[in-house]
Amino acid sequence: MEGDIDLVIFDLDGTLIDTAGEIAAATNDFLACYGWPTLSVDAVSRWIGRGTRALLAEAIADATGQSSAELADSEGFTDYVAAFDRYYDQHCGTSGELYPGVREVLDDLDRAGKKLAVVTNKEDRYTQRVLEAHRIADRFEPVISGDSLARKKPYPDGILACLALNRVTPQRSLFIGDSAIDAETGRNAGVRVWLLPHGYNMGLPVDEANADRIVQDFAEIHCALLASESERPGTSATGDAA
Repeated sequence: MEGDIDLVIFDLDGTLIDTAGEIAAATNDFLACYGWPTLSVDAVSRWIGRGTRALLAEAIADATGQSSAELADSEGFTDYVAAFDRYYDQHCGTSGELYPGVREVLDDLDRAGKKLAVVTNKEDRYTQRVLEAHRIADRFEPVISGDSLARKKPYPDGILACLALNRVTPQRSLFIGDSAIDAETGRNAGVRVWLLPHGYNMGLPVDEANADRIVQDFAEIHCALLASESERPGTSATGDAA
């Protein structure tokens, strides 16, 4: 049981919400605009996790044979980003889905008095739109996006900002994500890390990442974080005082 957790921090894409379809749709609209071959959702999902610029550089590199690192540093890359943003603006928040059990777990964590936050590498304008589209924007304080601070994941800055705002120690905090990037971020911040296998770990098995625990779904998260609450003396199975 994990009853000593006061703050639960979540990654967004691939953890709370399956956004690969809408990201792939925007990517393919962008590629088609330049006459480049389009990609499968699985191919695009391998690049989700490091932010829009990194994903876009990989997609262009795949289409042209250029180096993604050189593309990202090239003078004309900002024009590609602006073009992609126009397409992603059309698709963001339109077709993604919450993973099974997410809403219920967030409800129950809130009722149990757990503090909730989000740390993602997605740009803030898109982070907020996705959270609002799925009616969970008001659940988290704070929401740290890829452009909220000077450094994004795997640097620990976002998690550390969540700890400071909520006045919670690393020892009483948990970061839940879906990738090796999330595992590294949690390690860098000194918090426990759990990973879900249903996300976008660059096409690699998530159990190869350095996580404290692999949780199969949100039902397992619920049992691990909330079963101990119901077992405390004077507490009913729903977490209300007896």
